[in-house]
Amino acid sequence: MRRVSVIGNSGSGKTTLAAELAAAMDVPHLELDAIFHQHGWQPLPAREFQAAVAAFTAGEAWVVDGNYSAVRDIVWRRADTVVWLDPPRRRVMRQLVWRTVRRMAHRTKLWNGNRESWANLLRADPQKSIIAWAWTHDRIYRERYLGAQADPAHAHLEFIRLRTPAEIVLLARRAATATRPGGLG
Repeated sequence: MRRVSVIGNSGSGKTTLAAELAAAMDVPHLELDAIFHQHGWQPLPAREFQAAVAAFTAGEAWVVDGNYSAVRDIVWRRADTVVWLDPPRRRVMRQLVWRTVRRMAHRTKLWNGNRESWANLLRADPQKSIIAWAWTHDRIYRERYLGAQADPAHAHLEFIRLRTPAEIVLLARRAATATRPGGLG
């Protein structure tokens, strides 16, 4: 486990786990949201996004988190492991709503000066509400990643599907142990 892609629904804990894995492995971490969402929530043009991700993943070891189809092939072609956070929808929604409300209440600056908007909290349009996005994409991600696991094109990847907090803790411990002298890696 030296080049890791962390995937999962919004609010599943991708960035938290990816940061923990990167720290345990002593490798760089890239949060795809941080480069995709430019000032004013404007998307980075696809070619620039792909170039930035290609440059980052050219390294020997790294952790990347995010689900962007525009760069999935770049990341997965170079990865050796895909960690799929797939908790039950109710847990994802609870975590996501709490995180979103906390960010709004504290006016937390996210990527490139962006902040989550109260106006988007209860919108039904998944393009305008992270909560609606997560609700509508739960099944989509599950089908996509189950299919990806079975795809012979991804035979070079170890897929690790995590559904519970205990499984997440065990993986983080495994990564920390693997990087110590005499560890697994």
